[in-house]
Parts: sequence; structure tokens; C-alpha cells
Amino acid sequence: MIAVAAVIVYIICSSSIRSSSDTQSGLSGAVDGYRLNAHLSNTVSDCPGLQKMDRDIERFLQKWGIMGASLAVSRNDSLLYAKGYGWAEEEKGEKMEPSHILRVASVSKLVTAVGIMKLQEQRKLDLHDKVFGLQGILNDTAYTSVITDKRYFRITVEDLLRHRAGFTNAQGDPMFATRYIMMGNKLTAAPDHDTLLKIVLKRRLRYDPGTWQRYSNFGYMVLSMVIEKVSGMDYETFMKKEVLEPAGCYDFEIAGNYYQDKHDDEVKYYMHAKADLIDEYNNSGRQVVRCYGGSDVQGLAGAGAWCASAAELSRLVASIDMDPTVPDILSRQSVRAMTTYIGDRTFPLGWADIKKNGEWVRSGTLSGTSALVKHYQDGECWILITNTSTWRGPYFTRETAELFENCRRKYSSKFPKRNLFVAN
Repeated sequence: MIAVAAVIVYIICSSSIRSSSDTQSGLSGAVDGYRLNAHLSNTVSDCPGLQKMDRDIERFLQKWGIMGASLAVSRNDSLLYAKGYGWAEEEKGEKMEPSHILRVASVSKLVTAVGIMKLQEQRKLDLHDKVFGLQGILNDTAYTSVITDKRYFRITVEDLLRHRAGFTNAQGDPMFATRYIMMGNKLTAAPDHDTLLKIVLKRRLRYDPGTWQRYSNFGYMVLSMVIEKVSGMDYETFMKKEVLEPAGCYDFEIAGNYYQDKHDDEVKYYMHAKADLIDEYNNSGRQVVRCYGGSDVQGLAGAGAWCASAAELSRLVASIDMDPTVPDILSRQSVRAMTTYIGDRTFPLGWADIKKNGEWVRSGTLSGTSALVKHYQDGECWILITNTSTWRGPYFTRETAELFENCRRKYSSKFPKRNLFVAN
């Protein structure tokens, strides 16, 4: 009976589904208007052989008080599993589906880095190009005229990518200190990118560019401006046209700040239990839920503003991994530059960490969401995105990584041979 049951499970999981080796000829169509999210659902992704894994994940989410989460698992550029857990919006009875999009926070930096590498391949910039100064990319006199610390003229594009431009958060993270910047500069509205850049350029750098590193959201906002200047397009348009759509990702969106701004198929975000209301980011005097108006999420741009499904994020990773099953949108040289281990004390390009064992890691956290991407040396990529803040944020990312390891050990062999990236 056990053998018969195993055969039945295999048939259910495998019928009408092509294996990754059978789908390569169909991949060109997958990047030509095939909207992955439109073809995904929990029913399509379901597999009786992975019910125990689903229960493990549900227990994990319950432990952390997570309302909803989206999981995607791929192997060798084939999407094996895409599943939603819990609620996309509990108040409306809307369950999480793999087609829902969620804020991915600092995973956005990976997207931005791919855009910079694409511009380098198009010979529109070089990573060694200076960012400021008369010969720099952002050479407007409105910027150069406010600079008193000449070290700004030494900052390169690569310095921004690797968080070594000289910025720190000693006076608060500029991307999350909007209220104080408004008060300190007598602004009546939240600063746009141009205004914020001119304000920060008046400050002294905290260290010589290229000599140290300090994680900087502001540096990736500046990279968004670099992309706009070099490409002649606004950041979102360039990224969609030159990076995301060529990768087969059609439902990435820049997040709004409030619930009423959410996109079609975007989830609702939740704070952890007993979270207090806070002052609205724009000094309106209102008290707001932190994940809706506590900060200028849209203003983060390439530092943290993208929304995506876990499945489409998996598709993007498949497009920058040197596996030919899904055609890469970057050259092998560019991908190697982004993924080669060069030491524990140097940030990689876009990724948060490149490990000696071949793992590539990118995480992100904002009020109301947490995201983790882990690409393993054996070709598996696991992605989990949530729609809920946690009460102990940094520990959640670490325990999510442990969840991935446990699930890989127990269930990797049970995934069906299929590829949800392509039509079946």
C-alpha cells in the first residue's frame, strides 16, 4: 500500500507538467509577454507530497505572528513550488496566493544593481565613473555648488553599490529621518530626491570613499538618480523596460505609502501585536500605523521600494545566475562580478552577502514586511516574503534561513519535476 500511495502522489504532482529538461525550448516564449503571476495559484502549485513542509512553514509563521507569506522554490532555473500561506488581507477574507505582490524592502537593491550592470554593458556608464563633480554623472551645479567636502568628488558608482561612499547614519538614516530633515531645513513638504540630495551633500562624509564600508540606503537612492540621468528615463520606467520585462517579470511595482495606494493584487501589511501608532513621516501631525505612513516607502526608490511576488523575484534571480535554462539578461562577466566571493569585509554588488560556500543572500525588512532570498550552490533558490512586521526583526531573518535549511534537508527530494515558469 505504501508503494502504491507513493506512485499516486508522484502521478498527481507530475501529470501534465514538463520537467526542467523538457522546457528549455519553451523558455523564449516565457520572456515574451508570458505573465507568470496570472498562471499561478495555490491549486496549481499544490502537491500532496509536500503537505508536511506546508505544515512546518505554517507553524513557523504562527510562532512569529505572521499574517501571510509567499514562498517560491526553484532549482536549476525551474520554478518547482510557489505557494501562499495565511492571509493577504484577513479583513476581506482574502487568502495569500503566489500571485500576490508584496513589498520586498532592501531586496530592491539587487534590482537596482542589475540596472547599473545593464547600463555598464550598454556602455552608458562604468563602475569606476565618478558620481559628483563637473566630470561626474550627477554634475548639475545645484549639486556641486553645495559640496564643501571635496571627498565627494572621489565617490564612484562602485562605491555606492558596495556601501563605501562615506555615508553613515550618524545623523539618522536620511531615508527614514524625513520628519527631522523637514524640521531642520524648514520644509513644509517631504523632500523629493533632488532636494534630499542637496541637503545631504552639505554634510561632511564620515570616512574617505573606498576605505571603509557602512550600509547606506541613501547611497542606493543616489544610484536611482544615476540610472535616471544616464538612461534619460525615470527609474521605474528604465528598470521595467531594460531589466524586469526582459527577465520575464511583468508585475514588479514601486510601492505606495498608504493602504489606498496599494496596487492590484498587492497584499495588506500588518504590524506586530501591540505596535504603537507613530507620527506621520511628513509632519502632518497625524498618528499612523507605522507600515502605512510611518516612512516614505515610495521615496526609497531603488533602495527599497519595489513590490513583487516571490515567484517573479525567483524569475529575476534565474535571469542573473549563469544557468542557461532561463536566458540571462546580463553577461557572464557581469554576473561573476556580482556573485564572486571577495571577502567578508566587502559588500557585494547588489547582494547582501556572497558566502565562501557559494550561497548568494539578499534580505530586506520594512515595517510590515520581511523578505529573504537564498540562492544555493546546488542551484536551488528559496524566497520567502511576509506581509507582517515581527517583534524581533533581525532574528526573524536568521530563523527564516534556518527554516530554509531544515526544509531543504527534509523535502528537497520530494519536489515534483516541473517548471512553473512556463505554460503547461
